[in-house]
Amino acid sequence: MSSLRETVPWQEEPDDGTDGPVVPSRDGAAEDIRLFDGAMDPAREEGLLAGLELLGADAARGAQLDFELLRGWQQHVLHTPQPSAFRNLPAFAKKGRERYGIAPDTRARLDACLAESSTAGGRSLPLAARAARACLDVCFFHPFEDGNARSAFLTLLFVLAREGVALNDVGLLRRITFQATDPQDALILARYFDAHLAETRRGAACPGS
Repeated sequence: MSSLRETVPWQEEPDDGTDGPVVPSRDGAAEDIRLFDGAMDPAREEGLLAGLELLGADAARGAQLDFELLRGWQQHVLHTPQPSAFRNLPAFAKKGRERYGIAPDTRARLDACLAESSTAGGRSLPLAARAARACLDVCFFHPFEDGNARSAFLTLLFVLAREGVALNDVGLLRRITFQATDPQDALILARYFDAHLAETRRGAACPGS
């Protein structure tokens, strides 16, 4: 995963100056959870909304994004009595077409990748690229035995929330399947985010339109 991650041409994602606080006309993430996840299972909706509330508080206090933070959200997402542990066996997805290995340093490598979602250090990518990359880090490191897609979604929202950004629609970010072996898929996710962000900005500038 780490070697493939480095082949993604993140520099192709333009820095269009959209970084900065964005207040949406509605809470698109919570709305999508209620409509999409709630239709599948009320418990799934409840868990994701609890995770969403917790990540908002974590973002407000400037928490560091790492596995320890993820497992706190995941406890609510999966309704487990204790925070979820990092998986200790290889994992599979897409009916076995994708395999995620495990090594003694897998968790440490995930933490190192997630740390790059911050602007600390002076050399960072635009927000869209950082949010997309963190989301896919969770998808393809696959740290949990279950609920990794939900964890990845919350991760993306946290990266945005930490910089005061929220969206009034998240549909494109949740309805598309991405391939672990295709570097261009990462850029597609970033561009979907850009599309939602532009629409959110328009709505904020013209409320009621």
